[in-house]
Amino acid sequence: MARMVGALQGNSDAGQGSGARSSWLQCIRGCSQRYSIYDVVCRCPQCGGLLDVQHDMEALKDRDGTGWRSLFDERTRSVEGPYASGVWSKKEWVCPQLGSENVITLGEGNTPLLRASRLEQELGLGRLWIKLCGNSHTGSFKDLGMTVLVSVVQQMIADGREIRAMACASTGDTSAALSAYCAAAGIPAIVLLPRGKVSTAQLAQPIANGALVLALDTDFDGCMRIVEELTCDPTLYLANSMNPLRIEGQKTVGIEMVQQLGWQVPDWILIPSGNLGNVSALGKGLLMMKALGLIDQLPRVACAQVERANPLYLSYLTDFEEYDPVQAQPTLASAIQIGNPVSYERAVRTLRRLDGVVEQASEDELANAAARADRTGFYCCPQTGAALAVLAKLREQGRIGPSDRVVVISTAHGLKFTRFKVGYHDGELDGVQALHANRPVELPARHEAVVEAIEKGLKHRAVLV
Repeated sequence: MARMVGALQGNSDAGQGSGARSSWLQCIRGCSQRYSIYDVVCRCPQCGGLLDVQHDMEALKDRDGTGWRSLFDERTRSVEGPYASGVWSKKEWVCPQLGSENVITLGEGNTPLLRASRLEQELGLGRLWIKLCGNSHTGSFKDLGMTVLVSVVQQMIADGREIRAMACASTGDTSAALSAYCAAAGIPAIVLLPRGKVSTAQLAQPIANGALVLALDTDFDGCMRIVEELTCDPTLYLANSMNPLRIEGQKTVGIEMVQQLGWQVPDWILIPSGNLGNVSALGKGLLMMKALGLIDQLPRVACAQVERANPLYLSYLTDFEEYDPVQAQPTLASAIQIGNPVSYERAVRTLRRLDGVVEQASEDELANAAARADRTGFYCCPQTGAALAVLAKLREQGRIGPSDRVVVISTAHGLKFTRFKVGYHDGELDGVQALHANRPVELPARHEAVVEAIEKGLKHRAVLV
């Protein structure tokens, strides 16, 4: 467990910004002790519960909902400075104390929310959008949280704190984000990866950004146990989503999504779920919007897990009365191959407040769902494939209705998973019957052969459409 440095009352706020708005750390289980966001503490010293960032909501009510919407809309036109970031355009809701000079941004957020018209027709939905969080600097939603975490550490260093490095365990995307933002800030990064269990593209990113990459003979959960032990040294700062500051950046995806919909709330949001920090963050942003008057209703949320790593799904079947970590098995959706999610308590709290559900997808279902979406113009990562497979299941079950407005959160760019894509179309994925395979046609270099192949191919595609 990361070591506590000091309680809020004993800390200086020099260099940390000014103004009446503030935030602090507090146990999600209701313990009364508060800690500074600049303290190195990720679990409650009293009960061991996770900590959460709390905001002075009364201070934030100095603007009404209309005022906040106008301010956020105005900032979307920024092209320079912190407000050009989709995260830092909501700075008062994210980290109000932080000095703007210490913000480390790589243009994160402001990702497309694309209407999936063909896919919505195939699934029988009223409206379907896909939020492309992978269209970000390092190719995943992890950038949203990492900009906050690295900026806070930059502030700590500026205030004279000794931080030798930032460290994380990762299945790939966290390591890419940490290494890039640390490189931008000039802070050393340490990455623990499960050897042989991340894609080549994901492994290449932290290497390229100069991180110290340690490939361990274990799975993600084993890497996570070791990085927690390492960060008992307060000069090694924990960068996983156990750290609640990550949640603050990631929560802006829900705010941004509703903003892109003209401040109208969809009926459902579906999200791939592994370590469960993302669904917790999504709920936090939505609940803040309602509490501060930007929206007057909340969407329902569906968490998508894979059959081979499904502890939240199994707990959901007991109405969250029982919870047991599982031994995660190899899955195509490697970024959510997590059997002991750190943010389980946070996720359950979110699902209960948003009338949420949890469903799972098989390897065959997620692979074909991703390929089906690709045939309509997308390029989905396998985790997004799991969410799309769950969407199809919930629609078939009638839990999502024919007139519902749905957003699927795509958490990473498909280019990070080229082996998955090629393996699907080559028919090489175990347990997957590739219903949408599309292999290159090899031909002799003769005009007649090309014409014949074109006619045959167009006729085949006309039948599919």
